Amino acid sequence: MAEHGEWNRRGASLSDATAQKEYGVGTEFIIRGINSGDLEYREGSVWGSPYIKVLRRQLENYISTQLGEDYLSAVNAKTELRAIKKETKELRERLVALEQREAEIERLMLVNGSTNVKAGDEGRG
Repeated sequence: MAEHGEWNRRGASLSDATAQKEYGVGTEFIIRGINSGDLEYREGSVWGSPYIKVLRRQLENYISTQLGEDYLSAVNAKTELRAIKKETKELRERLVALEQREAEIERLMLVNGSTNVKAGDEGRG
């Protein structure tokens, strides 16, 4: 049984589509878990499209039981690696933007003859 409020905690539940993406299990796999009593579920609908919502904790336990702990570990590692690569890409893009802005400001300072002002010294006197 789900703990009180578990359905409302961020990340504690996921849809069947998200389960497919994150764990590689389809709707049929989830329905088998529901029918066997291993998974609690809620039904929902977005823009008229129905979906099944299950608890992540229960789904991971069911996957581990049905497909093995090694499968679950590999899938979790793959998901974490995907998130790390995404964040790394975003940070690289942000770094490039900051470096471009830094070069632009330095160029403006050279043109205006303001090279004797060090970063952080503005407003002191």
